[in-house]
Amino acid sequence: MKKKILSQISLWLPVVLWIGLIFRFSSGTVPVASQVYWQDFAVKKTGHVLLFGALAVLIYRGLIGSGMNKKKAAIWAIILSTFYGATDEFHQMFTQGRESRIRDIFIDGIGAATFTFLVYKILPRMPKEVVQLATKLQLI
Repeated sequence: MKKKILSQISLWLPVVLWIGLIFRFSSGTVPVASQVYWQDFAVKKTGHVLLFGALAVLIYRGLIGSGMNKKKAAIWAIILSTFYGATDEFHQMFTQGRESRIRDIFIDGIGAATFTFLVYKILPRMPKEVVQLATKLQLI
């Protein structure tokens, strides 16, 4: 029983910590990455893709580690990550110095879907050493 609880903590604590990190990032003002608009935009939206892609992978890991089949886990990881992106945008409506944008929810979803696809479909086809590492990390 204790081993099962520790296993669940090891699967879900990273998700909770990552959500906390995203919340912390969205609670303050965003520094300007560049004085050139498109460069600033690209840096910030790349951040969205990376943050929510990583969240989706962590959720996927938690779901398959909890016994869900991989296809369902992939779908739910994308849905839950995108939903958290929506709640993050809602939170930003009340945060001074931030603005809430629907397009950011779509960008979060693109990041979640891309990273989940890579872990679900591409990672198992990688060289043996990579697959072994992914297996140790409970990603496949």
